[in-house]
Amino acid sequence: MQLILEKITLPASTLHVLRPRLLDLLNDSLNTCAATIINGRAGSGKTTLMTDFAEESGRALAWYKVDAPDGELQIFFRYLIASIQQSRPGFGRKNLQPILHAENFEQIDLLAEAFVYELLDGGSHEPLLIVVEDLHLVYDAEWVVPFFRRLLPLLPNDVHIVITSRTLPPAPLWRMRSKQRLFVIDEAELAFTRPEAIELFESVGLSREQASIALDHTHGRASALRTCAQSLTSDSDERAEDVVAVMESQITGRR
Repeated sequence: MQLILEKITLPASTLHVLRPRLLDLLNDSLNTCAATIINGRAGSGKTTLMTDFAEESGRALAWYKVDAPDGELQIFFRYLIASIQQSRPGFGRKNLQPILHAENFEQIDLLAEAFVYELLDGGSHEPLLIVVEDLHLVYDAEWVVPFFRRLLPLLPNDVHIVITSRTLPPAPLWRMRSKQRLFVIDEAELAFTRPEAIELFESVGLSREQASIALDHTHGRASALRTCAQSLTSDSDERAEDVVAVMESQITGRR
């Protein structure tokens, strides 16, 4: 199987501003927890936030964008291993690959432990940030919950995993936050505040009034705010209210 390199490559940046409020939350999680879940619907700003944090964290990065067919265990781990190998070239060869190649392999706990051994193997490493995007697409795969439930408590201190998802993962995972192993940022937290919306609009020459109108209509949804700003900058004669009204009707029609 030939890998699609775009799936393990940091996405290009879109129109946005840095959001220190959310970056501080991620930094706190990085220092106190093994993993972070960013939960929100499409367009809530998960990917943009993580591209910024990946660049700000100062850590080596392993980025993996999950698609629905990746629920097959062999496919998922081929991509995950390849993403980590970009920072740690020997990762996976000693313990993981022999296990994955075994016939009728079903010992998911053993797979998680082998994953951790690989992360620890070879002595000192640069701290690593692993980003798994859109894991919700494979939540139904039987191995997903057992693997991550075993993995997260065992992660080395220099490795942090961020999972982005449109829905909260099954209860055995997200309940780990009560044990201070997992931090959750939800859609309400992702929503733009008024100062953030104003900063975004002013960065492209738009007014505070236009930002406030757009914020009230979009409820701070990241992609909707960007669409509004782009529409206004491309057609300066169109009023903000009209642009947002058209945009909102389009969003409602897709639900």
